Amino acid sequence: MRNYWKNMSDWDTAPITLRKRAPKASTLKSEQAVNAARRQGFAVETQAKWGGGANKQHVTTKNTAKLDRETEELKHDKIPLDLGKLIQQGRQNKGLSQKDLATKVNEKAQVINDYEAGRGIPNQMVIGKIERVLGIKLRGKDRGKPLIAPGTKK
Repeated sequence: MRNYWKNMSDWDTAPITLRKRAPKASTLKSEQAVNAARRQGFAVETQAKWGGGANKQHVTTKNTAKLDRETEELKHDKIPLDLGKLIQQGRQNKGLSQKDLATKVNEKAQVINDYEAGRGIPNQMVIGKIERVLGIKLRGKDRGKPLIAPGTKK
């Protein structure tokens, strides 16, 4: 037993393997890692994600910026004034203020104000929410008629 410990205490001959773990993906993308790679002369490509960190329920089409840059020939779609009047009448029939309606459809009061004034850019998801809250159809050929809930008969 004595010889065994004597041989094991000889550190010069014992094989030692040190392994360095590969860096995590999140550390590879850090600003510090990117700057270090630039200093070493590596090619670094960075991209900003389109709509990254944005509220997904307010998705705008990619053509919006194109329309903004364009001349007066192309314009954004606007809510028709008759649709705005229907929203206003339905809201008043339910006894709701613009703020109350906005809260129920999870939007800002300014969005409801713009829709009623015919200034808003139509978003079908928002119009659908307003339809359900007010209980009237706002799209299609039966505008202004009561909305029939799915699963119920006429």
